[in-house]
Amino acid sequence: MASGSDPMAPTCSAEPTEPEGGATAAFTVGRWALEDVSSVAVALPASMNAWTMDRYGPIEALRLRALPMPRFRDEHEVLIRVVATSVNPADRHALHPPIFLRRGRGLLRPKDARPGLDVAGRVERVGREVTDLKIGDEVFGVARGAFGEYAVADASQVVGKPSRLSFPQAAALPIAATTAFQGLHDRAHVRPGQRVLVNGASGGVGTFGVQIAKALGAEVHAVCSPGNVEPNRALGASRVFDYAREDFAESGERYDVVFDTQLNHSLRAYRAILRPGGLLLIVGAGPGSPGRLIFRLLSTVLGARVVGPRARFFVASVRREPLEQLRSLVEAGRLTPVIDRTYPFSQLPDALRYLAEGHARGKIVVQM
Repeated sequence: MASGSDPMAPTCSAEPTEPEGGATAAFTVGRWALEDVSSVAVALPASMNAWTMDRYGPIEALRLRALPMPRFRDEHEVLIRVVATSVNPADRHALHPPIFLRRGRGLLRPKDARPGLDVAGRVERVGREVTDLKIGDEVFGVARGAFGEYAVADASQVVGKPSRLSFPQAAALPIAATTAFQGLHDRAHVRPGQRVLVNGASGGVGTFGVQIAKALGAEVHAVCSPGNVEPNRALGASRVFDYAREDFAESGERYDVVFDTQLNHSLRAYRAILRPGGLLLIVGAGPGSPGRLIFRLLSTVLGARVVGPRARFFVASVRREPLEQLRSLVEAGRLTPVIDRTYPFSQLPDALRYLAEGHARGKIVVQM
């Protein structure tokens, strides 16, 4: 599927310099200067297929190309053979971010031409300082260039895959489930007996939010589209609002935490449904361009400082500790990924297009 005659393809080379003492070799791979520091020799192919973006633009700007294998940049990384990945709003927005968000990414062109974050796969090579992972381990987490057959991850951002999950299921976890867990557990400090409303409960983050709030002992209410009412009850929601028929802001219910992925109500409405001291926890702002979403987020958070309610927005940090906590919830049978569709690797742009439509029920997975 890759085309060596693609006129937009970058020039790639993989010519090693003379290693010092035979231990380390530096490589140039297109725009990436990488270093091989693996302590174990592993037979690897000379090239791989990966989706790339040489310019900012629409999803159509992605190209599937044959590239040299990625190499390590430090001694604390692992090379992963990708079995499955999943798509997130962050992946879609990274294709064409506003100029004011391009600091460190490249002003006119992306510095890192290989997108993709969520990953589930097998470890093929480890850096010398990595002690808790070994070749052959099945892992999940985040990696650079996960939209390719191989990807490189910091060892602190991947952990062993839950034994009860398939690779596609595990690939659905990293960013979305970490967002829900860190939001509800670390930021909102949800406790048994509290009441939590999940607005946008049918999306990737929302389906995890319902389950995690329930696992933390909360009474969970959910807001979703008509076709997702019964599935959300099955996930643990004791009351489900079909937004086409009922506005949760007019229900008379009160909550300790509103876990919101949509941000589609006024501050007045949020104040009305939150108990005294309650928290509006914003983890998304629904569909729209990155610039419009940022404006909605900023105006809401700044407005809440003036007129209330207490509001907080955060971006998840995918690290070993939350990944291990997610794995424990999965192994205990308290957390199960909800997957809407699975696409083959050759149709990854279609997965991003479906994500952009905003109607996914759970996660969208891409399988190699």
